[in-house]
Amino acid sequence: MPDSSAPDAFHPETFRKQGHALIDTLADYLARATTDTAMPVLPWVEPDAMLQRWPQTFPERPADDLNALLARAVDQANHLHHPHYMGHQVPGPMPMAALCDMVASLLNNGMAVYEMGPQGVAMERALIKFMGGVVGFDAACDGVLTSGGSVGNLTALLAMRRVKESMLNGKPPAVLVSDQAHYSVKRAVKIMGWGEGAAIPVPSDDEFRLRPDALPEAYKRAEEAGRRPICVVGSACTTATGSYDPLAAIANFCAKHDLWFHVDAAHGGPAGLSEKYRHLLNGCERADSVVFDAHKMMLMPALVTGVIFRDAAHSFCTFDDRASYLIEKSPQEEWYNPGHRTMECTKRMLCLKVYAGLMCYGTTFFADYVTRQYDLARTFAGKINDSDDFELAIEPDCNIVCFRHTPKGVSDVDALNTAIRKRLVRSGAFYIVQAKLPKGWHLRVTLLNPLTTETHLAKLLDTVRATATECQSALES
Repeated sequence: MPDSSAPDAFHPETFRKQGHALIDTLADYLARATTDTAMPVLPWVEPDAMLQRWPQTFPERPADDLNALLARAVDQANHLHHPHYMGHQVPGPMPMAALCDMVASLLNNGMAVYEMGPQGVAMERALIKFMGGVVGFDAACDGVLTSGGSVGNLTALLAMRRVKESMLNGKPPAVLVSDQAHYSVKRAVKIMGWGEGAAIPVPSDDEFRLRPDALPEAYKRAEEAGRRPICVVGSACTTATGSYDPLAAIANFCAKHDLWFHVDAAHGGPAGLSEKYRHLLNGCERADSVVFDAHKMMLMPALVTGVIFRDAAHSFCTFDDRASYLIEKSPQEEWYNPGHRTMECTKRMLCLKVYAGLMCYGTTFFADYVTRQYDLARTFAGKINDSDDFELAIEPDCNIVCFRHTPKGVSDVDALNTAIRKRLVRSGAFYIVQAKLPKGWHLRVTLLNPLTTETHLAKLLDTVRATATECQSALES
């Protein structure tokens, strides 16, 4: 118990009172968000008006009540637990994971060195081995948890540079990247100082999958530009359409040319948990490095990404600096200090929520979740195909579905669908996003919420139709 001079902000009873009130607020929010579909998914407010709701200067003395402030933050949020949230690849996380994050935040055990977070080091190591096993690696794999797929891709490609730099012989490097790959891959190449020209685009097919038959030509283009190809990046799956690249064919090409094979499996890695869908990852087990997000298809709060290397030695190749106040020995001797593998020095305890989820719910829970969401996407695609006023972009590989409304008599389908999406979001009825594909703008849904059902998806199509009528009147006026 702190002495009487300790600030009230650190008093256990203050925390207890605030915590109980907050849990009640959040439980009431969950009860409404998960069942009341009349509740707006996103209570839309224009950006300038939102600034007025949240003072932009801060008082010298207390001027707000914590519980009231947090309740306002909840009310004005984008409600990801709502069954009509079908937007970006960010789930309404498992509530227990939020409790784990509270523990991690209060303990504040940084994990660059074992002494600061010993229990976290043990949990993280177990998770890296688990994630590696899901994508097909054996127990010799190793890696680190980091803050998101973008940092994960950069970390993996930095290790690739270190391993493959002897191949360059003075030439600038090249990385072969699908034209559908996540922008973070090209960004990583630029961050490494190789310039935008180092990312050599590889065409995709009509299903938005990298074309293996186009790799030799891309390789040749890189050489003609005076560059030395050293890596190919595959997607499992792509962000826009959720397409899985043919990983086995890419692995064959990489083996033939002694190239590093990196797989961005941020979204689709957990498919390896599903007996029904793990075939989508065939070939991933031959990758040199993989990124795997738990904050997408494992229902965790952002951010927690595994960067996994098939060869454990490669996990130390990116960051192996010395700092006498933190790190004394070689990475191989100090496997227990994650600072050897990660950019972060003050490294958050990302592992607790994922470890607790797996221990407390079991792997079957997550396997069934992945299978169910991928199945639901196929069911939704079937509904679209059965409708004469909707058009499906492609048959979905995962739980991402792109489609558009194409009623008869509409001359500008692009304008109609972008207007539908805008009006839907501002109405709060549904939260969906959009993607520009070769045929034009499409509506795009990511089915992450386990509470979303076929009934909700049927209502989405009906709401799109009704919204289209309103939009057409506005476009014609």
